[in-house]
Amino acid sequence: MDERELLVLGLLMTQSQHGYQINDFIERNLGQVSDMKKATAYAILKRLDKQGCVNVTVEQEGNRPPRQIYSITEEGKKLFYELLRASLIHAENTTPDGNIGLMFIDHLSRRDAKELLRIKLEKVQGLIGAISKIPPHDEGIGVNLSFRHRLALLECNQNFLIQTLQELEDETI
Repeated sequence: MDERELLVLGLLMTQSQHGYQINDFIERNLGQVSDMKKATAYAILKRLDKQGCVNVTVEQEGNRPPRQIYSITEEGKKLFYELLRASLIHAENTTPDGNIGLMFIDHLSRRDAKELLRIKLEKVQGLIGAISKIPPHDEGIGVNLSFRHRLALLECNQNFLIQTLQELEDETI
């Protein structure tokens, strides 16, 4: 399942947009949820156009260069709801980044291991702080749920790191 495709179609469900608007919205508002690059968004739009999921029209304003406006089609709406349903029921057993490193932590001194985990904890706490400062989204609950979920995962990671550091201090593991 391609959640990036779902993201682009979802943005087009709200209104027709040109590629820059889509990329700007993702970058400004969804940077904590998606790391999609501009080239990827344009490639998805091109693919969706070929599939008949979006219509592309060209708009010209004054002396500005022409720009392509993307609108979702009935086929695109059908795909959007299919991807949305698949996304909401999807559950995966993912391996978080850094888990492989934990498997080999015994190859470090306890002092080095604790220092590296403290650095990781600081980074996680920085991410928690950044996401906590994001103002609530006023329209609907979806965006807020996504940020709340991300925050809960980070807080779980924070709690794991705090507990692990305590255990390393107490030499209970």
